[in-house]
Amino acid sequence: MMLFFRSEESLNDWCEKRAYPRRPSATLPQLWKMGLAWYADRLSPTARRPNPDEIRGIFSDIGLSDPFWDPRADYLA
Repeated sequence: MMLFFRSEESLNDWCEKRAYPRRPSATLPQLWKMGLAWYADRLSPTARRPNPDEIRGIFSDIGLSDPFWDPRADYLA
């Protein structure tokens, strides 16, 4: 599930009101860059899903470095 918030403050308020733990988040520009990297070759006959190391690289390139974003980690913030 993906939820969108106007600001970090809105996200923090939402979590606080529901006693929900604050988890790592991504900004819209980061999500856009992720989509461009992830789906850049989707119309190619040789298109494939990125492997875990490529996913780590995509996340790192857009500033998502928390262990939460590691596809091989057994971690949930």
